[in-house]
Amino acid sequence: MPLRRRTAAPFYAINALVSLALGVLYLSRDRFMPYHEAALGQPWDAIEPALQTLLLALMDVAGAGWIALGVAVLMLTIFPFRRGETWSRILIPALFLIFYVPTLLATLAVLNQTPGSPPWYGNAVACAVAVIGFLLDAPWRADR
Repeated sequence: MPLRRRTAAPFYAINALVSLALGVLYLSRDRFMPYHEAALGQPWDAIEPALQTLLLALMDVAGAGWIALGVAVLMLTIFPFRRGETWSRILIPALFLIFYVPTLLATLAVLNQTPGSPPWYGNAVACAVAVIGFLLDAPWRADR
């Protein structure tokens, strides 16, 4: 594998592993996160059971999305990316940006419109890592 791809691969793999960890975290929760509580201004126990169910369902969807992203990127990195298939070298950062840009915008909305302090910076880092990996890999250039 050329140096450019060997340099970009860890960026993608680490981003994918962090995505998997976030997915597991969100899927394993039985209540919302502390910043959700701050955003709503109510503890979990004060939330109506129907709203608790809805919030946990939304957290499950987010967790499943992170896991799907992580698994997809790891598989793409291990197989077609290593072989130098250009489509995978473009798709990997695109998948990260498709997922993390809206997630970043959502966390910034919570930050700006509620008392909650969501970890928006993690989403910003994930976006930056995807762009850095793409620029390091430079799939538009021929391999040497």
